[in-house]
Amino acid sequence: MFSRSGAKAYKADLKNTIALCSFLNNPQDKIKTVHIAGTNGKGSVSHILAAIFQANGYKTGLYTSPHLKDFRERVKINGEMMSPEFLPEFVDKTKAIVEEISPSFFELTFAMALDYFAQHEVDIAIIETGLGGRLDSTNVIMPLLSVITNISYDHTDILGDTLAKIAYEKAGIIKPNVPVVIGDVVPETRPVFENKAAETHSPIFFAQDEYEILSTTYDVKYLDVEVLNKKLKEKDTYRLDLNGLYQQKNILPVLSAVDLLKNNFSLKPDKIKSALSKVKSLTGLYGRWDVIHEKPVVALDVAHNEDGIRQLLYQINQTEFQQLHIVFGMVKDKDIEKVLIQFPQNATYYFTKAQNPRALPENELREKAIRYGLNGAAYSSVNDALEDALQHASDKDLIVICGSVFVIAEVENTF
Repeated sequence: MFSRSGAKAYKADLKNTIALCSFLNNPQDKIKTVHIAGTNGKGSVSHILAAIFQANGYKTGLYTSPHLKDFRERVKINGEMMSPEFLPEFVDKTKAIVEEISPSFFELTFAMALDYFAQHEVDIAIIETGLGGRLDSTNVIMPLLSVITNISYDHTDILGDTLAKIAYEKAGIIKPNVPVVIGDVVPETRPVFENKAAETHSPIFFAQDEYEILSTTYDVKYLDVEVLNKKLKEKDTYRLDLNGLYQQKNILPVLSAVDLLKNNFSLKPDKIKSALSKVKSLTGLYGRWDVIHEKPVVALDVAHNEDGIRQLLYQINQTEFQQLHIVFGMVKDKDIEKVLIQFPQNATYYFTKAQNPRALPENELREKAIRYGLNGAAYSSVNDALEDALQHASDKDLIVICGSVFVIAEVENTF
C-alpha cells in the first residue's frame, strides 16, 4: 500500500485499472463523474461538491483518499460509507484477475468504488485523484467536468521538482472537449494548463477570473465568506462549516464548477448555501481545521506539505490565544525542512509519530526541529503527546495537531 510504503508502491500507468474495469464491465462508463486533482484542497472541494449534490436531492457517490479511521470512508454514497458486505463480495469476485495482474492497493480500491457506484446507480460521482493525475488510477474516467484546485510542492520524487512539472502531471486529467476549472494559479503553472486545454480543445475557466473574495469572517464553528461574481457584478455571502481560513481559496473553484454543472443538473442557490453550511454532517469530512475542543481550543489539521503548513500557520496567526502548543509528526518521504523552517520558535512542541512504517521516528524529528530553533519533548504515540499538551495548556491556549494524515487518524481523546 502506498500509504504504508510510499513511492515504491506507486504504479505509473493505467494498465491494471483498465484491465480491472474491463473485467467489471466498465462501470466507469455507466456513471456521470466530476474529476478533481490538486496538491491541496482537492479533498475539501470533493466533499463540498458532494454535499451540494446531496442537498439538491441527487444520489451522490464520493471517492476520496486516504481514510482516517475506517477504510470504507473512501467510498460513500450520500455520506454513507460503503456497506460492509460489499467489500468481501468484491474481493471474492475479483480474486482471479487480482492474482493474474497483481494490482496495487489503490488500483483495486478505485475499481471497487466504480463498481459500487455503478451497482447503486448514482446520479453523479465526485472522484478525487490519489496522486498526480495523468497516470493516476482515477484517470480512466471521462468526466463531465475536471477541477484542479492548486499546485504546490508535494511528492516531488514522483511528480517532478518544479511547479510546471507538477502542473503537467495534474493537467493530465484534462480530457478532450471536457471543461476544466482551475483554482489557485501562478504564472509558472497557468501556461501549462492553457496549453493542455488548447491541445484537448477543452474549455478552461480560471476561478479567480470568475469570482473574487471580498471579505472573510472566522469563528470557532463557521467561516463567512463574501464573494463577488465578476461576470454578473453580484455579491453573495456563504457560510461554511469547514471553517479553516484556507477554505476561502476552495470556495472559488467550487462556485465556478457549480456554474458549469448547472448545464447538467438542477442546483438551486438556496440548496447550495445550505450544503456549504453543513458539509461535515452531509459527507463526513474531518481533519480540516477541525476544532474538537474549546478551553483550550484543540484543532486537528491534515496539513503536511509546504503549502499546507503555510496556510495552517496563517490560520493560527488569525486565531486569538495565549500560548501555542503544536503536536507534530511527519512521514519520512516529505520535505521536512521546508515545513520546519516555517514554524514559530515561540511555540511549545510535542514531537510524535503515527504507528505507520513511513512515520519519521519522534526523536529524529525532534533533532531536525532543534536545528530550526523548535523545542519540545518527543512522544512515542500521538495520544501521549496530546495528553501532555492538555496538561500544560491553559484555557486560553491553542493546541494544534498536524503534520500527517496518519497522526490525525490516531487522535482518540474524546474529552
